[in-house]
Amino acid sequence: MKIEKIDHIGIAVKKIEDAFKFYSENFNLKISEPIEVLSQKVRVAFIEIGGVKLELIEPLGGDSPVAKFIKKKGEGLHHICFQVDDIEDALKKLKENEVRLVDQVPRVGATGKRIAFLHPESAFGVLIELKEK
Repeated sequence: MKIEKIDHIGIAVKKIEDAFKFYSENFNLKISEPIEVLSQKVRVAFIEIGGVKLELIEPLGGDSPVAKFIKKKGEGLHHICFQVDDIEDALKKLKENEVRLVDQVPRVGATGKRIAFLHPESAFGVLIELKEK
């Protein structure tokens, strides 16, 4: 498995518009149009900074995993996403190394690319997302 780069850093927020106002007014950053990802019960928007994106993640309803995250931990850092060259190979190697996976097989993410999450218990408390190049 080869990590190509950090693709994005996910930030759980109650309202994308409120978070964007902060980044826009204080840092003069621009945001993408929000996208609803119904399969994950979230609405996301991206802010690009020097080749890395911040992904603002807003829950769509109280039963969203992100809503549960915010209720438990508050708004803030949700996950780090690594871009990998081959997600199938990456998952295979992680399984061989007994890394606990949230996703046993890749699924389609917000940008149409295949993704998979590793459980935070296997990564020192950090939720890691893998995204295929």
